[in-house]
Amino acid sequence: MLPVSVFSLTRQELDLQRSVKAGTALNTRLDHRNPLVFDTHELGRRPGAMQRLSREIETPADFGLVGVIGVPEGAPLKLNLRLESVMEGVLVTGTARASAVGECVRCLEAVERELKADFQEMFSYPDADDRNRSAEPADDAEDDEDTLFLEDGLFDLEPVLRDAVVLALPMQPVCREDCLGLCPDCGTSLNDDPDHHHDAVDIRWAALQGLVTDQGDEKDNMSGTASDGVQGAAEKQEK
Repeated sequence: MLPVSVFSLTRQELDLQRSVKAGTALNTRLDHRNPLVFDTHELGRRPGAMQRLSREIETPADFGLVGVIGVPEGAPLKLNLRLESVMEGVLVTGTARASAVGECVRCLEAVERELKADFQEMFSYPDADDRNRSAEPADDAEDDEDTLFLEDGLFDLEPVLRDAVVLALPMQPVCREDCLGLCPDCGTSLNDDPDHHHDAVDIRWAALQGLVTDQGDEKDNMSGTASDGVQGAAEKQEK
């Protein structure tokens, strides 16, 4: 079982990863052949225009919690999207469905979960008018770091989708709610043998237990010697 602290930075790591990808989005050209790159030209920058899309893709790498649970790379991932044109850009609302696999954190048996992840994200036009912002300049700079932009009418859904999938996964998956886990002493599955146990000895009494054992052996030896003596005397008397 991984310690809970492993997951404490998940949200911050996702935000950092997302900020980096958002910052580099304007410096790289999107490939329309990528199944997670979508074209918004049909909306025509007409506020109120809407488009619905359905697509099944192969899951990219790293869609999950490493060593715990995730959607395997190449596994089918179904997307249902709604693209809405607004003044600032395109609002994308969607649902992703896939099967996630991993290990039970209690007994280490295989776990499979049907995953449903909902998400919503705004992809802004690079030339969107921001003169009506009421935030302070420092807040504006912070907001710009989190803003995702359209590039020539295209947007890359992968960073948004990865965030949604990871956050929808159970951070400590179990094979069943009442899983008993493994014996901490020998690793036996307690689900297979619920009555399994070890007689625990308090280490504070371990030395005394050794003395009791030694005294018991000593008494047995003395009893054996006495018995031999009695038997020998009886044999001599008979002779």
